[in-house]
Amino acid sequence: MNTNALVDRGAKLLNLAHRIILKVSGNRLLTNPFGMPVVELHTVGRKSGLPRSCYLTSPVHDSNRVVLVASKGGDDRNPDWYRNLQSNPDAELVIHGSRRKVHARTASADEKAELWPQIVAAYKGYANYQQRTDRDIPVVICEFRD
Repeated sequence: MNTNALVDRGAKLLNLAHRIILKVSGNRLLTNPFGMPVVELHTVGRKSGLPRSCYLTSPVHDSNRVVLVASKGGDDRNPDWYRNLQSNPDAELVIHGSRRKVHARTASADEKAELWPQIVAAYKGYANYQQRTDRDIPVVICEFRD
């Protein structure tokens, strides 16, 4: 098995473990890792057209938007959820128990420059992820539609 396949399998197992812990604990455990709320992102698979979901953290959020970081732990590839949003930017996410419709877009260079210090202040690991890769890690702004 190649390295990319191992990384992808590990990420899927981590997401499954997170899903199980949230379910078993009645959404009491792992809802705010590193002080950031967990969001469940619901997208449509860009190849399959099937519903997809994953758990992510949101380092920056307010009443109008949720900001996500497509870091994939500093991998040289963009995460699947990000590629799904590029194909179909209308999605849903669950934050603080509320399911909301969003329109996702990649932050412009200026927006990212403004958001990045806030992102790193929320979780210093994002700076380490950026150092691990030559890829410019996308910042995704999910604006509420309802």
